[in-house]
Amino acid sequence: MRVTKIETFRLSFQKNLFYVRLRTDAGVTGLGETFFGSEAVESYIRESVAPVLFTLEDASPERVASLLRPYVGYQGGGVETRGNSAVDIALWDALAKNAGLPLYRLLGGPTRDEIPIYNTCAGSRYIAEESRQSISNWGGGEAQRYEDLVAFMERPAELARELLSEGITGMKIWPFDGAAERTGGTDISDAEIAKGIRIVEAIREAVGMEMKLMIELHGLWNRKAAVAIARALEPYKPYWIEDPLRADLRDALIALRRDIGVPVALGETATGRNGFLPLLQAGSLDVVTMDIGWTGGITEARKIASLADAFAVPIAPHDCTGPVSLAVSSHLLFSVPNGLIQETVRAFYWTWYGDIVKTLPRLEGSPLALKRDERPGHGLELREDLENHPGVIHRVYLP
Repeated sequence: MRVTKIETFRLSFQKNLFYVRLRTDAGVTGLGETFFGSEAVESYIRESVAPVLFTLEDASPERVASLLRPYVGYQGGGVETRGNSAVDIALWDALAKNAGLPLYRLLGGPTRDEIPIYNTCAGSRYIAEESRQSISNWGGGEAQRYEDLVAFMERPAELARELLSEGITGMKIWPFDGAAERTGGTDISDAEIAKGIRIVEAIREAVGMEMKLMIELHGLWNRKAAVAIARALEPYKPYWIEDPLRADLRDALIALRRDIGVPVALGETATGRNGFLPLLQAGSLDVVTMDIGWTGGITEARKIASLADAFAVPIAPHDCTGPVSLAVSSHLLFSVPNGLIQETVRAFYWTWYGDIVKTLPRLEGSPLALKRDERPGHGLELREDLENHPGVIHRVYLP
């Protein structure tokens, strides 16, 4: 499989999303995606990736992953790793199309017929403008359907009932981020804990334990404050707390896990097998939440899944980014034995995802679940009108 053409796409209306499309000598294309710092990723593809890809007679994902491994930056999810992730996803997509198979079958599946999902309660413009996780980038809270971030802060019981009526049986919220920004994560007051707990309590009173409730902490906290939050949440039995500390704080995570009585999900900002191995060895996480577009693509994600399985830990891939991320996450889950649940964002799925791709991953039934997609590859293609869209920067690279 030789790469004969590389295209990149940056979108002014979703500034963090980046797409790479590869064409091969067999006439098939592969589509990859990553998120954050799209202009920097585009430069990396042009300067570092294209010269390598165009020299290869057989651009297999494993070979390319090895050749593109950076000399510096390999320990984190920086520009090189995010760019390599997008390229890897595109190569797997092209490889599966060339074989005439849906991606999950090429990866060894299926292991199941459907994948349960949960809804991350963001709004349609969440993290759309800046490459940072902060309240200033939450999207403004426009008063329209699916603005779930405003809803969970202001009308949590109503939102929980609405989600349950749609067949969504899991929801993720982050009611403590404001306190983290106030103190830099070093402390949280009793009043701030109580304010967040009132939101959690309202959801439990409205729908009881019918709703899997995930509490996102975005890695913003020091251990003392994270322990206080987790202990306050214990009576409400969260399905998990997510990223209570940064993923590179191994010893602090071990101590935290010892001090609290709720499950810990972690990993969207951990990178590669080497990022997860010490956490798994220490028993400091209960669910692996790697992001395929940040951790090295499908080539690395499937190895992380296998590694987690060796420690009897399930995976629940992160996706609060774009439609290709959702698609490849679902294909990975269909192909592994330790898939738990898939993150989705209905505020993205039902609004702007369709402005980028022709068709979406199949999300059907009650409870709502991802269904297997039998189209070759991961099943998603960019809309034709994106190439000439005034809000899209489209570049083409040839050998």
